[in-house]
Amino acid sequence: MRKKYLILPNIRSCHNVGAMFRTADAFGFNKLFLVGYTAHPPKIQIDKVSLGAETWVPWEACESLEEVLTMLKAEGVELIALEKNENSIDIHTHKPAKDFAMIVGNEVDGISEEVCALADVVVHIPMQGKKESLNVSIAAGVAMNVLGRA
Repeated sequence: MRKKYLILPNIRSCHNVGAMFRTADAFGFNKLFLVGYTAHPPKIQIDKVSLGAETWVPWEACESLEEVLTMLKAEGVELIALEKNENSIDIHTHKPAKDFAMIVGNEVDGISEEVCALADVVVHIPMQGKKESLNVSIAAGVAMNVLGRA
């Protein structure tokens, strides 16, 4: 069975972290990597939103995003960045062929071009309204649903 990972680099909001734990559980993601200053359990603000998912969804706190990406790439994991940029493709057109890790962006800065360059593919969620982005936990949920079922 294909492995699915979620990478959360420098997520500021504990509410967002908790929501992504809960959604990762719902879509069968195998592990979360909580990178940089992303908060990690036990933390009441995360636990309250995740409703226990933080106790059974495996996770690992890591300092360096580059080290996590290098490790996963060495294991043959496809790196998918969720970001809108010049080279990104519609998320609905990408079908991961193997184990994959989805990288989500910081609430303010998104994913840097340097990190996007390390990814195997950059995908975006097509927007139909006036806003050009979604809250990170909502975007991650949409992407986990689309990529996790592909």
